[in-house]
Amino acid sequence: MRRIRVIPALLIKDKGLVKSVKFKSHKYVGDPINAVKIFNEKEVDEILVLDISATEQHRGPDFNAIGNLASEAFMPLAYGGGITSLEEIKKLFHCGVEKVVINHAAFKNPSLVRQGADYVGSQSIVVSIDVKKNLFGKYKVYVENGKMNTGIDPIEYARDQEAAGAGELLLNAIDKDGTFEGYDTVLIKQVASSVQIPVVAIGGASSISDFEIAVRHGASAVAAGSLFVFQMPHRAVLISYPSEIELKKKLYSNIK
Repeated sequence: MRRIRVIPALLIKDKGLVKSVKFKSHKYVGDPINAVKIFNEKEVDEILVLDISATEQHRGPDFNAIGNLASEAFMPLAYGGGITSLEEIKKLFHCGVEKVVINHAAFKNPSLVRQGADYVGSQSIVVSIDVKKNLFGKYKVYVENGKMNTGIDPIEYARDQEAAGAGELLLNAIDKDGTFEGYDTVLIKQVASSVQIPVVAIGGASSISDFEIAVRHGASAVAAGSLFVFQMPHRAVLISYPSEIELKKKLYSNIK
């Protein structure tokens, strides 16, 4: 029975926990530390924290806040947001982070990915790839929280980031974000089949069944935000996570 990592993704905006729909319409859903404490109790595999306001505000990571989160987390914590230098990467690991997630800086300065990989090992360097379709229906990589179209095909970009030293890719389908419509399996298959490193799918999950579908299309792990903080159909805030029994029954046992 193959074990699949199932990762809650926490979006931080102005120090609060938020959720978005297609990278817009951010809704405040609570305090990040409280969320981490709840996920501790639910024994999650690892947790992903993305400070989406850092890039918008042209600032670096909030090391005090990250250190507080890392000190509360009983699981491995990956952090992304505002990372632009090797010194910041080093400081994040000193704060207790076990993986760093690089997005805009990977596009602007690919050498940072290599520097980070040389410092801490590729396994701890994750490149986040935000993708959506352009007016002609072609997948393109976007940066700056989905505002800037780089014009780059995600397959080409994924290969370049793997060559630069990334040990894992976080593949985010912007058009699926927060929609509960399921992952973009076409995108997952295209990217995952083009690289040798793990691809973590995120964007659109509505159930454990979606996790299985994503893995069958090539994802090595799955991440979700809205699924773990909202209760449908009215999107009432309720932090949840499937039990080990549910995951064994509905996910692990169905994946070879």
